[in-house]
Amino acid sequence: MLRQEVLARLRLPDLDSVSQYVRGLSTPTLVSMGAAAALTTYYLATRPKPLPPPCDLTMQSVLVQGADLARRSPLASGDDDHVTHYYDDATTMYEFFLRGMRVSDNGPCLGSRKPKQPYQWMTYREVKEKAENLGSALVHRGHSRTTDAHVGIFSQNRAEWTITELACYSYSLVSVPLYDTLGTEAITHIIDRACLSTIVCDSAEKAQLLLDCVTDREHPVRTVIVMEGCSAELATRGQHNGIQILSLEETEALGKANHHAPLPPSPEDMAVICFTSGTTGNPKGAMLTHRNIVSNASAVIRLTQASSRWTTSDVHISYLPLAHMFERIVQAVLLVHGARIGFFQGDIRLLMDDMLALKPTVFPVVPRLLNRMFDKIYGQANTSVKRWILGFAFRRKEAELKRGIVRRDSIWDKLIFRRVQATLGGCVRIMITGAAPVSNTVLTFMRAALGCQFYEGYGQTECTAGCTMTLPGDWTAGHVGAPLPCNSIKLVDVAEMNYLAANGEGEVCVKGSSVFQGYLKDPEKTKEAIDADGWVHTGDIGKWLPNGTLRIVDRKKHIFKLAQGEYIAPEKVENVYVRSDAVVQVFVHGDSLQACLVAVVVPDPEFLCGWVKKTLGLEDAYLELCGKPEVKVAILADMTRLGKEGGLKSFEQVKAISLHTEMFSVQNGLLTPTLKAKRTDLRQRFQSLIDDLYASVTM
Repeated sequence: MLRQEVLARLRLPDLDSVSQYVRGLSTPTLVSMGAAAALTTYYLATRPKPLPPPCDLTMQSVLVQGADLARRSPLASGDDDHVTHYYDDATTMYEFFLRGMRVSDNGPCLGSRKPKQPYQWMTYREVKEKAENLGSALVHRGHSRTTDAHVGIFSQNRAEWTITELACYSYSLVSVPLYDTLGTEAITHIIDRACLSTIVCDSAEKAQLLLDCVTDREHPVRTVIVMEGCSAELATRGQHNGIQILSLEETEALGKANHHAPLPPSPEDMAVICFTSGTTGNPKGAMLTHRNIVSNASAVIRLTQASSRWTTSDVHISYLPLAHMFERIVQAVLLVHGARIGFFQGDIRLLMDDMLALKPTVFPVVPRLLNRMFDKIYGQANTSVKRWILGFAFRRKEAELKRGIVRRDSIWDKLIFRRVQATLGGCVRIMITGAAPVSNTVLTFMRAALGCQFYEGYGQTECTAGCTMTLPGDWTAGHVGAPLPCNSIKLVDVAEMNYLAANGEGEVCVKGSSVFQGYLKDPEKTKEAIDADGWVHTGDIGKWLPNGTLRIVDRKKHIFKLAQGEYIAPEKVENVYVRSDAVVQVFVHGDSLQACLVAVVVPDPEFLCGWVKKTLGLEDAYLELCGKPEVKVAILADMTRLGKEGGLKSFEQVKAISLHTEMFSVQNGLLTPTLKAKRTDLRQRFQSLIDDLYASVTM
């Protein structure tokens, strides 16, 4: 009786009535209802879920008490307590490797391949043995942590590069990378500044270049070790310069015969002297300790571990220069987790073939590569129908990204984006971009198309590598994330550019456990970079966004003043103009004797012909189109349109352009190894064109 009263008051049907109703249903109806219930249960259990963010995404950084509006990551445990390490048994780079060897149970470590062959792998124990043999040889020949501690590495990415660096770590020596694309003047400067008596290089050609740098002058070099072996002629030439040239194989044999027990470093010991590529002047040697590198790598782990646990099954494709800290930090994160590192063949044109063979799960990139991938994808959508379908699929994936959902198993992945993902091996789950700005359009599209966790970072060598990074779950574009938990960031006034810290704008300054120790033998430059309170001044202009992330909006170091007194940041202007479909590179120039800007423009060889046909109705080959005045006029008009849409003031718009058909590159000396514009070299290369442009403007 009580049950009936309760059901009546709740206006629920009597259970007996429900039972009677169910018995009255036909079998097909019951089957349909059961199927619907099963499908609903399956959907609720398998529907895509957003990645768990490591903190509140509306408050990705917090104010540091009493520190001039400085901000830190909420993942750091306190205002002055920056992350120094993540694992208690991994506080130096040597311990990073030992932990990786342990957790991998001596699994595969470093892999290489020959053309059209599968990857061949060395185990962690094999790598350790080779590193100890090489390190023992270095010690046997007089290197120690207190005497002649610096060892040069002059090589493309390959397994022997990492082995050589591990050899240095094992015996508390300091590696000094030489850039693969540096000229003899810069190489000579590094050899002398770091007093390199031993340099390990990959090929006989590199050894010849080293000999060219030291011939007919006083130099510190006594030994050159060649990974690929050396000829009798090379050895003879070395002797004439007082240099013994050895193969890596015989050096390892020497170490094996004279084995020394490892002499592990402490966290405060120097690990690397990384010479910045520099856009002007000689490279500067940033001194980085084991604590610096470990703290930076550990901060990345701390940030990503909740959403993307690193495991021994991860695979990294190593092709970005190991002479830069970005690639070294990525490798450190992989090695401490016992993962695998596969090296490309040495030819960037074969990178996609290497990725198909390796099937990496971790793929660091630079914006230039992303731009080429983006252009190629849209270039293949060469009809209005294909573009509409591609855009529709992108918008569906973008809607999921905005909810924090990252996946590559949606219907749009299977129909549209599967081929794009397959070109990278089909297994990429983590991508990281840095080194230069990437457009919001390209970043958002590639995040959607590739269906993997895609982080953007910002930093510089003086902060080891990264000092900010986007958070898991926040897949918005237009910012470089929040401070890493290894450092704090503050903005300081740049009054001449009207950027004020009180308005949340100013020069980006960084302080923390990842900040370098100074420049090698250069106290004046060190004092310019690090102020009395320990803050590194980056020269970049940042702006805090409401959610605590940082946006890089300008550059302080490259500003110049026009004749009428207006300040110009050319990189800001260039970043607007390269959004033109017709343009791939731009060099904007101005000076205090002129009242306007001019530019040298490289039209995009993949898109110019189609763009001109659509815009002007002209058809011709790339070189011929670049020589047509009407094409130059149309490109300038498109740049001006983008400038207006991008908020450029009238004095920030270029008034004349010259079209140049050879791309700026590292090889022709117009870009640094990190693909930044070498503005002094660009100005010198195009001075006559610049003079002609100004003459045409004033006529």
